[in-house]
This record gives sequence, C-alpha cells and structure tokens, in this order.
Amino acid sequence: MTPGEKLCDVYEAGLAYAQKTKPNLVENLVKTYGFAMGIEFRESSLMIGPKCTAVLKKGMIFNVNVGLANLTNKEASDKEGKVYALFVADTVLVNEEPPVTILTGSKKKIKNIGIFLKDDEEDDDEEEDKSSEKAPEILGRGKRSTVLENKLRSEHSAEEKRKQHQKELAQALNEKAKERLAKQGGAKETEKVRKSTVSYKNSNQMPRDAEVKELKLFVDRKYETVIMPIFGIPVPFHISTIKNISQSVEGDYTYLRINFFHPGATMGRNEGNLYFHPDATFLKEVTYRSTNTKEPGEISAPSSNLNTAFRLIKEVQKRFKTREAEEREKEDLVKQDTLILSQNKGNPKLKDLYIRPNIVTKRMTGALEAHANGFRYTSVRGDKVDILYNNIKSAFFQPCDSEMIILLHFHLKHAIMFGKKKHIDVQFYTEVGEITTDLGKHQHMHDRDDLAAEQAERELRHKLKTAFKSFCEKVEAMTKQSVEFDTPFRELGFPGAPFRSTVLLQPTSGSLVNLTEWPPFVIPLEDVELVHFERVQFHLRNFDMIFVFKDYAKKVAMVNAIPMNMLDHVKEWLNSCDIRYSEGVQSLNWAKIMKTIVDDPEGFFENGGWTFLDPESDGEGEEGAGSEESEEDEVYEPTDAEKLGSDEESGKDWSDLEREAAEEDKNNAYRDEERGKPSSKRDRGGRDYDKHKSSSKHSHSSSKSKGGSSDKHHRDRHHDSKKRSRDESRDSGHHRSSKKSSHSSSKSKGGSSDKHHRDRHHDSKKRSRDESRDSGHHRSSKKSRK
Repeated sequence: MTPGEKLCDVYEAGLAYAQKTKPNLVENLVKTYGFAMGIEFRESSLMIGPKCTAVLKKGMIFNVNVGLANLTNKEASDKEGKVYALFVADTVLVNEEPPVTILTGSKKKIKNIGIFLKDDEEDDDEEEDKSSEKAPEILGRGKRSTVLENKLRSEHSAEEKRKQHQKELAQALNEKAKERLAKQGGAKETEKVRKSTVSYKNSNQMPRDAEVKELKLFVDRKYETVIMPIFGIPVPFHISTIKNISQSVEGDYTYLRINFFHPGATMGRNEGNLYFHPDATFLKEVTYRSTNTKEPGEISAPSSNLNTAFRLIKEVQKRFKTREAEEREKEDLVKQDTLILSQNKGNPKLKDLYIRPNIVTKRMTGALEAHANGFRYTSVRGDKVDILYNNIKSAFFQPCDSEMIILLHFHLKHAIMFGKKKHIDVQFYTEVGEITTDLGKHQHMHDRDDLAAEQAERELRHKLKTAFKSFCEKVEAMTKQSVEFDTPFRELGFPGAPFRSTVLLQPTSGSLVNLTEWPPFVIPLEDVELVHFERVQFHLRNFDMIFVFKDYAKKVAMVNAIPMNMLDHVKEWLNSCDIRYSEGVQSLNWAKIMKTIVDDPEGFFENGGWTFLDPESDGEGEEGAGSEESEEDEVYEPTDAEKLGSDEESGKDWSDLEREAAEEDKNNAYRDEERGKPSSKRDRGGRDYDKHKSSSKHSHSSSKSKGGSSDKHHRDRHHDSKKRSRDESRDSGHHRSSKKSSHSSSKSKGGSSDKHHRDRHHDSKKRSRDESRDSGHHRSSKKSRK
C-alpha cells in the first residue's frame, strides 16, 4: 500500500498471494480486504475491493482485514465447532514510502490474547428480532416507543435467562454434593486426647522444703504444683486442677479460698481431661484462715504465708494458661517447608511496609522480599515472617485508587504462627497521604502549601502504584504464574456489613473481598456451595447474604445490611460466576440447619436437599397467580335494592336529611316522654335532646318550692316558641344565603327551597301549639305524682 497505487490493485495483489500460497481457501476469502476510515468509520467509496479505482495518498488511514468463512473442522464434536470462521484486522497509516505504519500493535504475543464470544445470547437476540419483525404492528395510544420496548424485552429476557441458569445450577448442586459426601463418608475426624497433667510421678520428687514440713501452703513453680496441708498431711495439687482463688481480710484474720474443677461445675472446653475416675470423691473447695496479729518474737504475721501463696498461685496459673493456649494454637498447624533464601541481589523487594496483624502491639515497618520458594518479611526490629508460595491460596493486589492505603494480601491454605497466634490472612500495606487531617489548621482552596501537598500526594500514589505493580509482575514471572495477584473490581462492589461496620465488598476473579478494613473478609468462590438471601421484602431497605460452604462442617459466612437496590446487581454477579442462589423473607437458624445436614446427609438429600430454600413450587405459584387474576377480573354488579338505596341517598339534599332527622328525633322524644322513659337522641348538628329534658325536669322540681312558677315557665316557653317561629319565617331569605349547601341544591330543584322553608315555618308553629297543649298535660301529671 504505497501512495499512487489503486485500491483495486492492492486487492488483486492480496488475491494473487492467496492463490499462490493456499489456492484451496480462495473460495472462503472475504470479498473485500478493508476500507478507509475518514469522516465516517467506514467510507464505502474507498474499499479495498476489485471495483474501486481510488488512488492511495499519504496520511490515509485504512482498516485492512482478511477473513475466511465457512471453514470446517471434522474433529469437532459439537455442531457449533464444525463450521467456523477466521477474521483478522489492523488499522494502518499510509506513509510516503512503504511499508505502512500499523497503529494496532499489541504488546503481548498473539498466542496470549484470547477473545471469547457468547454465541447463545446472540442467537437468542436474533430469534427475538425475528419474532418482533413477524408480529403485526399495533398502532394507537397504547403503542410504546421502540427504544423502551427493546429495553423492556431485553431486561425481561435477561431475568428469564438468569432464572433458567439458576434452575440448571440447582439440579447440578444436589448431585455434586451427594458425590462429594459419598467420597468423604469414610473419613471421620478422630478426637484428640490430650495427656493428663500429673504433679509428681513418685514421692521422691516432692520438695523437702521446711514450709512443707511445717504444713504451710507451698507453691512448687518447677512442677507447677500447689502443696496444701489437708488433715495434717501435705497434699500436692497440679495447677490445672485449680479453677480460681480468692483472698479476703475479715477483722484479725486473712482467708484464702481455693476452688477446684469438679464434676457438675461449669467447665471450659479443655477441662474434661481432668477426670479419669468419675466415681472418685472430688474436692470442691478449700479455705485457709490465718491470723494477722504478730506474736512477740515472730518476724512476720502468720497471714503473710497466705499472701505469698496467693501471689505465686496466680503467677503459676497465668504461665500455665498461656503455655496451654500456645499449644492449642499449634495443635492443628501444618508443618511448613523451610524457606530457601536466594542470595541474588535482584530479588523483588518492597520496603517501608506495615504488616497486619501486627507482630507486636506497636506498629513497625519492614521489607518484603521474594525468595526461591516464598516471601520473607523482616521488620526493623528483626522479627521475621515467612510465607511460602505453596501455602498461598489467593494473593491480592489492591491499588490506592479511591483508597488511603495500597496493599498486598495473602489468604493462606494453612495458618501460620507469629505474634503467638495463628493467622490465615496476612497483609502488607503502606499509607498514601494523610489518613488523619488537622481540622484546626487554617485551610484555603488556593493555599500554595495545600496545592503542593495535593500534587505531592498524586505523585506518591503514582510512584507507589508503579512499584507495587512491578513487584507483582516480577513475582509472577519468577514463580512461573504459580502465584498470581488478583485485583478487586471496584465498579462491581456493593456495601455490606460482614462484621461490625459497613464496608465495600469487592468481587475479584475468584473471590469476594474487603481488604481495607481489619479484620479482612475473604470468601473464595470455589469453596462456596450456594448463597442464600434473607429478609428479601419490598418494605425493607436491606437484606442479608449467607454463604454456605462445600465443607458443611465449616460455619456459614454472613454479610448483613446490603441495600435492597443492589439485589439484582449481586444476583447478576453470582449468576455470572455459576453460583446457585436462593432467597427468602425470613432469617434462618443456620447453626441448626448445618448440624442437621452433617448428622444425616443422606436423609437431607433424599428429602430434596437444598430445594427447601426455594420459595413455593412453580405449580402452586401459577395456581395462586391465576386465582388472584380471576378475582380481580370479576366485575362488581350491585343488586336492585342496592341501586335503589344509592339513588335515594344521592338524590336527597343535606337540608332535607337534616329536617327528616329532626322530626324523627322529636317524635322519638315525645314517644319516650309519654312512656316515662328518658331519651338520648342526637340530631345531625350534635345537639343533645337530653339537655332539653333535664332543663324541664329541673323546672318541674323547682315548682314544688315556688308554687305557680311552673305555669309561668310553660307560658314563657310557649311565648318563646311563637316568637322563634316568627323570626324563622322573617329570616328565611337570610337563611338561604348563609346555607350554601341548601342554596346550591335549591338551584337544581327549582322552587323546592321556598317550599322547604314554608314546611319548616309550619312545623315550628305546630311545635309551639303542641308544647302549649302539653303544658296542661305536664301540670296534671305532676299533681297526680304529688
């Protein structure tokens, strides 16, 4: 491809080369060998093909590609692999003189580059596209935009694919678990029996000190034994038999109480080996008393022996417990190989690193160096920690992007011992910039010192990242990829609380980790049997995530308080890692579940295995959904009676209803008075008719003392009712304007308002006549009562 050449000549040169070298593949060749890249990505007028006569010029950019289609592989077993295609392309720049400059050069070797395409998804998409083309177009208001339609369809299909994949994983899960348990069936762990602690093997080892002969308390630190006088005989007790001791001073005496481990008492995990003769008589406690008063001629008070014994027993007990704890830690330690030191000065090395967990209480820096078969960390004080390559299960490198530390983390197969404790996770890190900020210091956005500090921090971050990355690459090359450093994918991270605080959990290619906070959280995905989501409910903000391991004897790992909006994100990630997941609305007692499985694994899998975590079976779910839909689809049809009632209620106006209620209440009140019963009816406005009656009762009772005042009272009431009826008739116009509801209803019903007021006026007159008529009746009834 030189300036001045025609594109069709370039094509012919390529075709001629193919015919010369591999004539049998000429039929499979693509029809063009590339295109120019200009304003458009693919300039259709500048194709490297047989018909294009355009001339090449300096500075042109071309995508040069060669492809072979419909190639057959007879050895392939699956139909996808039988027919395949090859295609390779480069972007090139035409120079003044040949050759062209290749702009897509790769730093890696071609054999180390792999691109994997998922055919299943493409096929599904094509099928969906075909089905969408065949479907008749529905026009009108219900038609959605094409973009939204595609979006919904693709989301739905992704969810369906995920569910289908999970069903396949669920079927495979139980089968694999059965096989694994069948292999492990014969191997049962043997309980470790620890040797008993004996004070003296024979009487010759008993100390000959004067205190023993004088029947005083004596602590033998060499044999970790307390010799106590019991019934005039010195008796040795090993320190492991003593549970605790206490001392108290009461008046002139000092008391020392010694409690022993004995059957029936609360025991520690490792105290059961003390009792080889359960039928023997056991000593529960011993109390010694000694006077505090010093007799003439004595150097010290007798109680000083108890004080000394108390101090020495405590000291020996502490030393014994520490040694026991260390031995317990070392019990299941796997013996490591010896580190082979390499004297080569070019060993990969990182300086000024802190180690977590700390070797001692104080934090110290040190250097990490890679040797022939492992790493050695040497602190400034001289402490050494060795990590062998064959003991590393996972190695992680976390850069300082959006973090305040840059670190290397090793998750080990077998725990190692340093700082008198076992550790399965070891981390080496250095801080980037200031983790703490002095808020008292005056800060300004344009302060030169602050700008310089920011620039220095950026440079330090870059420098550290380069140094750590270089170290990792050298170690990988040196160990021939037996140690590979994994980097967490921050963009796939989600918040959760594996321990006390909420942290960012980040997936790596083979694990889920949080390495910034301590203690670290590392879950290797190859160890995970399944994941269960708890408390998945719409009204809750968070859910929990449970990791069940393939080793059922191992305690499940739990991550709490993951935001509900991350549920789909987490499901998608687990699905892509081929990990089975399930969900439920309640929290389960996992300790009990795992114990049940371990006790009877065969019975567990016979009853369906892990399917118990799934929600209701598909059949029940569909039936339930169908019944719900049928209930919703049923149309509500009221009966004739209901229709009538509703029409009447809607037709009546508020004032009519109020009038009817008042009349009904009045009739009830009069009826009750005639029967001599009190009435307690209320009208619409909340007025209590009992008050009216109580006032009339009050007036009747006062008539006894005041003679004819009762008659006067009834005449006044009769006069008031007449006056009220006149006022109501006069103010009917004013009442219309004030009562908006009745006014509005009168508009719709024509003259019903006037009629309504006439009715009310007539009722009030009638009521006044009734009251005056009844006044005589009240008087006569009162006389008869007297």
